[in-house]
Parts: sequence; structure tokens; C-alpha cells
Amino acid sequence: MKVRLAVWLVALGVLAVDYATKVWAIRELSDGRKIDVIGSHLTLKLVYNEGAALSILGDFGVGITVFMILVIAVLVWYHGRAAGWYSIIVFGAALGGAFGNLFDRLVRGEGWGRGPVVDMINYGDFFIGNVADIAIVCAAAATIAASWMNLPMLRPKDEVRVEAGDHRGE
Repeated sequence: MKVRLAVWLVALGVLAVDYATKVWAIRELSDGRKIDVIGSHLTLKLVYNEGAALSILGDFGVGITVFMILVIAVLVWYHGRAAGWYSIIVFGAALGGAFGNLFDRLVRGEGWGRGPVVDMINYGDFFIGNVADIAIVCAAAATIAASWMNLPMLRPKDEVRVEAGDHRGE
């Protein structure tokens, strides 16, 4: 399977699960109820987050949206150079999570990029997140772990050209 296709399949899987859980949360938790999963340590509670992580920067919705688009652009630029299954999953998780939260910002709210993100996973009242957030955090942690283990995340450019059928210079 081609690297780019594999990354996009992972991204679409993350995006689908994120979207489905957000639809479920809006349908089942809009009345304000809270569902205990692990006592009060992990609950499900619907919140609309206009800020970034931990609800910071709530007044910078458009700025956060622009930043998210830039991050997605960088991931799309490099995703075809994923070095193996590990980096394919990392790129896919990051892209799927970023698109999941970007979708909310673009379609929920008044004005371009000002929509709130649907959050529902409440971690002991420390913060509330969603599946997209989990994917983004796991991708970041996996990237750091790869760095510590000297695991390459990107293939050299010349290997990517050969795979794509660009045989210039041969």
C-alpha cells in the first residue's frame, strides 16, 4: 500500500470516530447530564470549547483556526515521506485529529473559523477533550518518543521521488 494512502486511511478513521463521538455527545448530553465512566475521574459531559487546549485563548478563535490550517498544511506537505508504519500512524492520527477540530471551527458558530470545538471527555474536571484531541496528543507523544529512540519519522526526499516514479537523473 502506498504511504500517502495509508496515512489518509488512518486520518479518515480518526476523523470518523471523532465525528461519530461528537454527534453522539450532542444528541445524548445536550441536556446537561454527566455520565460517570470511572467515578468522577473520567466522565462524559458536553462542552463547547471556543479556545485551544485547556480552553485557553478563547478570544482568538480565528487565530487558532489559521494556526490549525498551517499545521495541517505542514502535515500534508510531509506525509508522503512517512518512514514506516509508526510514522504513518503518527501522521494519520495528527491529520485526522486536526481535521476533526478544524471541521468544528468551520461549521459550528457564527463567522468563519469562530466555531467552538465539541468536547465531551472530562478528565476529573482538569480538562475536557475529544477523540481528535487524544489523536493529536498521542501523535505528539509518539513523535517525541521516536526522537528519543532515534526512530526516523521521514524518508529522504530522493526515496520518495523514486517511489512516485520520478526517475530524473538516472
